[in-house]
Amino acid sequence: MRSSACLRQYMNDNGPLILDGGLATELEAQGVQLQGDPLWSARLLHTNPQVIRDAHYRFLHSGADVITTATYQASITGFIDHLDMSSEGARELLMSGVHVAKETVERFVIDSHSKGQRYPLVAGSVGPYGAFLQNGSEYTGAYAEEMSIEELKVWHRPQVDCLAAAGADVIAFETIPSIKEAEALVELLREFPNSKAWLSFSCKDGKCISDGSLLTDVVQIANRSKQLVAVGVNCCRPALVEPLLDSAKSLLSPDMCWVVYPNSGEEWDTERGWQTSGKTPVSLPELSHTWMKQGAALIGKVNCFLFCTYFLYLLYFF
Repeated sequence: MRSSACLRQYMNDNGPLILDGGLATELEAQGVQLQGDPLWSARLLHTNPQVIRDAHYRFLHSGADVITTATYQASITGFIDHLDMSSEGARELLMSGVHVAKETVERFVIDSHSKGQRYPLVAGSVGPYGAFLQNGSEYTGAYAEEMSIEELKVWHRPQVDCLAAAGADVIAFETIPSIKEAEALVELLREFPNSKAWLSFSCKDGKCISDGSLLTDVVQIANRSKQLVAVGVNCCRPALVEPLLDSAKSLLSPDMCWVVYPNSGEEWDTERGWQTSGKTPVSLPELSHTWMKQGAALIGKVNCFLFCTYFLYLLYFF
């Protein structure tokens, strides 16, 4: 696990850190069937961890500085329910997401023989509670209305504990749609004082996250934490990123940076799921330079359905 100072040095040295792409989409491109699976890519930690290693390796070979574990939709409860295993077995399986990623990084570093190259980091992915529900509420945050902050902390605690214990360099709280869930995660992170994290939100427009809360409000919540190295947005349309960052730029702590990894422009429809917007495509590499000027130090692209690893080449060498 990297120290906060080390992480910031990584982010400030020779440009931004390049995040990997959509793991599930890369797996599907290789013929893996994930749609409709309650565990999504996390099932492969149990059934075929090698295919995850191979996907991680391809991202690293494409230029990624950070690879994200296959644990976005993983949970102790989910593994027990859908894989018929004990709680201890579920814990070991969740931790294996970090182990698989770290093993892949080590193999890549040995294979690349690169002098002076930044050593890739492993981000332990934690998705919103709504991802477990499998009803689309991870993109609206509606579930949080019926839950307390303490209940959300109880849900997330085992997953964060496993990722921290396994040695993730940073915890990635990602696609968070709810201000209440953000509060819960910031409070929970204090229980793991040696862990650093980023906090990233799904957003509905150029000012608000998915539950309608202002990004300015959630950034102020993020500022309460000394363990967060970045706050930002993911899985939203690229065109929304610049106005979102602009809306909260005056509130961002000087000890924190932006993390940005949008999709390719799809929008979530509560009845029809992900829909192509039909708007003019944007140049993501070009936009990335705007985001860098706005203070983004972790930049990537996560598109849950249409990812192409070629983007990493464009962004890294633009």
